[in-house]
Formats: sequence, structure tokens, C-alpha cells
Amino acid sequence: MPERRSPEEIRASIEQNRQELSTSLVKLRSEFTELTDWRAQLARNSERATVAAAAAGFVLAGGIGGAAGMLFGGRRRRRDRRRAARGDR
Repeated sequence: MPERRSPEEIRASIEQNRQELSTSLVKLRSEFTELTDWRAQLARNSERATVAAAAAGFVLAGGIGGAAGMLFGGRRRRRDRRRAARGDR
């Protein structure tokens, strides 16, 4: 059978729980703010961000260049073949 607590003990327990909850919420808010601050994250990881941006630019430029070569390179090859067949340079 559970131990019976007096109303004062219950009130004191509730107040202690409220204070612990308040402390936990302040800590959680602080951590949330820190984790969602993208400017601070970028400042802490600026070297990695620079490398990632350079890699992304390289990939995008290669992708665009490759697509352009596929689209427009075929014409150049046909033109070169026609010139070679005619003896033009």
C-alpha cells in the first residue's frame, strides 16, 4: 500500500517538479536556439562549407558542360565529318 503524503509534502513535490521543468525548458530553448542558428553553424564550419560549395560548383559546371556537349557536340562532329569528306579544313 502506497505511503500517504501530507498535502504540504505534495505541494512541495509539485513545486520542486515545476522548478525542474522550468530549468529543463530554459536549457532546451538555449540548445534549440544554438542548433538552429545557421549563421553560427556556418561560421564554425566555414572551411567545410567552402569545400562543399566548390565541389558543388565543379559538379554543376561539369554537368552543364557535359549536357551542352551532348546537345551541341553532335553537330560539330557531323560538320567535321562532312568537311573531312569534302577535303575542307
